[in-house]
Amino acid sequence: MTYQNYSLKQLQQIDAAHHLHPFTDHKELREAGSRIITHANGPFIYDADGTEILDGMAGLWCVNVGYGRDELAEAAYAQMKELPYYNSFFKCSTPTPVLLSKKLAELAPKGVAQVFYGSSGSEANDTALRLVRHFWALEGKPEKNRIISRKMGYHGSTIAGTSLGGMDLMHKQLGGAVPNIVHVMMPYAYELALPGESDHDFGLRAAKAVEDAILEAGADKVAAFIGEPVMGAGGVKIPPMSYWPEVQCICRKYDVLLMLDEVITGYGRTGEWFAAQTFGIEPDTITTAKALTSGYQPLSALLVGDRIAATLVEKGGEFYHGYTYSGHPVACAVALKNLEIMEREGLVDRVKNDTGPYFAQALQERIAGHDLVGEVRSIGLMGAIEIVKDKVTKERFLPAGSAAVTVRDHAIAQGLMLRATGDTMILSPPLIWTRETIDMACARIAKALDLAQADLRKK
Repeated sequence: MTYQNYSLKQLQQIDAAHHLHPFTDHKELREAGSRIITHANGPFIYDADGTEILDGMAGLWCVNVGYGRDELAEAAYAQMKELPYYNSFFKCSTPTPVLLSKKLAELAPKGVAQVFYGSSGSEANDTALRLVRHFWALEGKPEKNRIISRKMGYHGSTIAGTSLGGMDLMHKQLGGAVPNIVHVMMPYAYELALPGESDHDFGLRAAKAVEDAILEAGADKVAAFIGEPVMGAGGVKIPPMSYWPEVQCICRKYDVLLMLDEVITGYGRTGEWFAAQTFGIEPDTITTAKALTSGYQPLSALLVGDRIAATLVEKGGEFYHGYTYSGHPVACAVALKNLEIMEREGLVDRVKNDTGPYFAQALQERIAGHDLVGEVRSIGLMGAIEIVKDKVTKERFLPAGSAAVTVRDHAIAQGLMLRATGDTMILSPPLIWTRETIDMACARIAKALDLAQADLRKK
């Protein structure tokens, strides 16, 4: 029996009775009833009522090639018929993860040429944490195990991922974090820059927070610094261009490894294959997932730099770590085809040279001037809109986050799916968006802002 045999109300009732959603107030959801998304095509998703919605979040930062790609379904089907599954344990491998590893090594920044597979970004970050600490133990420095992260950073929802991240509300529900992880200020100039402080100087000050944390612990105790090149789930916080070069210099000065979380930014989002290339970063590890398969299959890839890989191979013996679905042949087949499509259609270059700059211009010209908007910012095809009560003082509406939710709900009602994070609206659309699609999105955002303003001024 397929879902077409059920009414929308029946699906919502079953959903409420049995399905626990991620990041959800379950009582609130069950009272309202979930929106059932039934199909999708190109840049659009459709719900059970037949409503067409322009997807401004690429699913969950992942559907870079858009929906309805028969080639990806066919790649999965062909691999399932030939070999639906075999593991990567017992000195075995299968063809698709072998070929995908070669491809990722070609696309990745220089000096990052080894790959470890999982099924999610959370798993990739768990692996990265374990691998980095194991590296230092193999180098005879087991006490060098502290990780420096950032407030409001997001590195997944597992125990290790939540511990690495800097989300206070997630920490409160954890009941005990992984030890020896500390969090420093984020490079969020809109709220944290001092009066009259330039972006350049703010970037250096934010980077110095990393150095201060290293010095406080002692460099002989610090294993690595982890950060998203652009903080995604925390509100598309784009650092000044001075930030990452300074962080890299600091890490090298104190022999601290540099871990990049590119689960969101990897595979074209910023106009390069990796944001490491956009910002000129030379990392020791890169965690990726999401857009690796455009969300058509769950797959993550931890890209490992030569320094760590050499020590692991030569000194490590057996690495007691792995997952049942590490290097799943079907997921890897889909990833190979997904990357092929992106290359063939020139999607990364399009973001860099056409749609990315047009997106930035459209946000500035059509959205930034609205009374509710304190700032717009973007890089490639990811953007943020700060919602404020007062543009000059940056005063927010109370309670915190309520205004952005009002804007979000109006945007969805206008046919645009986007996300509210705190007081920030965020966008991360499929890379197939065109100038026409961007125009459509901006028109719907502007309308949502007008409607939200009318609601908010009544309060």
